[in-house]
Amino acid sequence: MSEGLTWNVYDANTMTQADIYGEVLCQLGERDPKIVGLSADLAKSTKIGKFADKFPERFFNVGIAEQNLFGVAAGLAKAGLLPFVSTMAVFTTLRAAEQVRTDICYQNLSVKIIATHAGTSFGAAGTTHHCTEDLAVMRALANMTVIAPADGIETANAVKACVNYPGPVYIRIGRGFEPRCYENEDYGFEIGKSVLMHPGTDITLICCGVTVLQALEAAKYLKQNDGLSVRVLNMHTIKPLDAEAVLAAVRETRRIITFEDHNIQGGLGSAVADVIAASGKGCAFEKVGIPDCFCIVGYPEDLYSHYQFDTDGIIRKVKEVMGKDFEEDEDWEDEV
Repeated sequence: MSEGLTWNVYDANTMTQADIYGEVLCQLGERDPKIVGLSADLAKSTKIGKFADKFPERFFNVGIAEQNLFGVAAGLAKAGLLPFVSTMAVFTTLRAAEQVRTDICYQNLSVKIIATHAGTSFGAAGTTHHCTEDLAVMRALANMTVIAPADGIETANAVKACVNYPGPVYIRIGRGFEPRCYENEDYGFEIGKSVLMHPGTDITLICCGVTVLQALEAAKYLKQNDGLSVRVLNMHTIKPLDAEAVLAAVRETRRIITFEDHNIQGGLGSAVADVIAASGKGCAFEKVGIPDCFCIVGYPEDLYSHYQFDTDGIIRKVKEVMGKDFEEDEDWEDEV
């Protein structure tokens, strides 16, 4: 998986997801002269400034003009370059949504968007800087691939993988020192394929981003203290979704809960629900995330607890769903 890169993944203990992205992009830039970087006066905050320092002739700061940012990126892609664009997730998916849609997605251009401060990771900054709608917006755009890495190591894998992946790619990452899920890069990352983090047969937790580690810790606790066998899937790619893994979970556990640092309307939970509904198979299913409201202001860890996708909240929700009654016969035909 290293593909000749010299960045040491063990530095992840002292680096944010954005820091790791900046380091990996610099090393990719050494190998591919077509890679260029763009930002809207946020190079330092999004860490694409590392690329700007190393390759100043291949970096473009358009100023505080996010709509123009994506128009310029589209033009550079049309000229045969490989643009990596970095700004905050809320500016990418809301302020510049039209340009992302029409300039980039409509032409199916290979523009790679690394959006930082996603979800509630910038919780203390308030509603204007929260971004809990981005997965819903981006997965609705034709040609767009949508990825939500679980930690810095997965961010490195996603950035490397997107270089040769066709069309536009949106990678959402956080702001702070999100804890590590993985020990190293060699766990088999593939765009569009989920990662089994913990095996289980009683219930499946499908997660992305910061909720993956929380669910993994919950699964270990529930196994040790309650004897529950909890499957945890890291659904890092929201689009294209790993439908095969979802349907296997329906068949084998019959209970599914999704957890995401995102509004429950249109995000990971909705994508999973689409797969289940289209299959005609029945299961106990719930979505956990930000409810249909604007997120309150606070530190990210407090918000995870408030909206119940921290470890404690996940444990409570699993016990609640395990207590529900539903038809568990093996005759699927009457459920189609």
